[in-house]
Amino acid sequence: MTDLKLSTKDPARTSADAIVLAVAQDDDGPRLLAAGLPPKVLAPLGALLPALGVTGKGDEVVRLPAGEELAATVVVLTGVGKVTDGQVGPEALRRAAGAAVRSLAGSADVVLALPADDAAQVGAVAEGALLGAYRFDHYRTSDPAPVARIELATPAARQKETRAALARAQAVADGVRGVRDLVNASPKHLYPQSFAEEALAAAKGSRVKVTVLDEKQLAAGGYGGILGVGQGSARPPRLVKVVHSPARARAHYSLVGKGITFDSGGLSLKPAKGMENMKDDMAGAATVLHTVLAAAALDLPVKVTGWLALAENMPGGGAQRPSDVVTMRDGTTVEVLNTDAEGRLVMADALAAAREENPDAIIDIATLTGAQMVALGARVGAVMGTDATREEVVAAAQGVGEQFWPMPLPEELRESLKSPVADIANMGDRYGGMLVAGLFLKEFVGDLPWAHLDVAGPAYNEGGPYGYTPKGGTGMGLRTLLGVLEAAARA
Repeated sequence: MTDLKLSTKDPARTSADAIVLAVAQDDDGPRLLAAGLPPKVLAPLGALLPALGVTGKGDEVVRLPAGEELAATVVVLTGVGKVTDGQVGPEALRRAAGAAVRSLAGSADVVLALPADDAAQVGAVAEGALLGAYRFDHYRTSDPAPVARIELATPAARQKETRAALARAQAVADGVRGVRDLVNASPKHLYPQSFAEEALAAAKGSRVKVTVLDEKQLAAGGYGGILGVGQGSARPPRLVKVVHSPARARAHYSLVGKGITFDSGGLSLKPAKGMENMKDDMAGAATVLHTVLAAAALDLPVKVTGWLALAENMPGGGAQRPSDVVTMRDGTTVEVLNTDAEGRLVMADALAAAREENPDAIIDIATLTGAQMVALGARVGAVMGTDATREEVVAAAQGVGEQFWPMPLPEELRESLKSPVADIANMGDRYGGMLVAGLFLKEFVGDLPWAHLDVAGPAYNEGGPYGYTPKGGTGMGLRTLLGVLEAAARA
């Protein structure tokens, strides 16, 4: 794991494998940002930028040998894009730090001489650097190690607010790394029972309480949705409850996560192409688990109850069939028209359980529909729900640098979920499928404030890495959920 420390030392005189400097895009060309470095260092480097083809655009990283004025071996120039009113925005700093550190895998020591004059900038740089340092090497016999040690040069290193910003960045990065590790894990190794064991292990030593319901307890509790989805697999389902319950909590939020550890589609079998990525269908549950743990690590004065709805959707001899009718936790009957619309079934059971505790709000997160990717692409998540809670999520996302777009829940689409034999069907209109899925989930939250986050695209990066985001599991959504909880703690 990468170690990041704040330092007031002169970055130009700090020995390291690499020193990272920021380059901004100006109308007159690229410009090096000082970040504590003297003109005698900046001037010769700045003169080289046009010849090197450096532009300063976001995600641009250029390496070159360090000159005599620097104690580091290599200079890494990382772009922050256009600067507004002389200030680099926090997301630009996150991405610039992440892209640079990601490019330096295998380095032992790195010095970050990026804009970090206050707690907000320090938090952004530290968060981006730690996220960019992530590597998933569980199954590789040889792989470049992540950067071992990072020094972030800042004149504010000794300030209380700055140290708090670093602690928060470390808690966030730990949470995102935890999500990424679970999403990237082989489904051979991560299945409902082992996921539950991971939750127990992750909470060990903290005050977070973990409760696991096995298949017998699920049957006794009437969790027909989770059981129905999991009945085609030799590895039975689980429902995991994870609770951070501080004294004198200012609010109670329930978080519900979809945890399909592998989604073959069941008897409504998916095409072979792309099925290898269906190990990511538990990203919602992973996000909920590590959001609760991060809230506990930061000692937020908000009660957070996480519900991880875990099942493996397989086409075994005992699998549920299209046209089966299942009875959910709250007694609602559902006609299963398509076994590949399974996420909403496990989520509905968990939402019903969350509703029973009457929290102040419920937020669920799921890799729920391919329609989300059609509508919003691979980097923007969707958020639906009651107006105020939906806007809480959007505001939190904007504050932490994640992208969630508010979407409606049109009443006319609810008609398509009607079933001639049950209370509701698990499929409706094809067009607006993301919204139809949201309307299905809405049936199980009653009148409580609620938001539904669909992260089918953003949870897993199938393309090349960018900024602080690696290929594979991204951990997208955790920072937004944590932002919602932090806002509730301040209210």
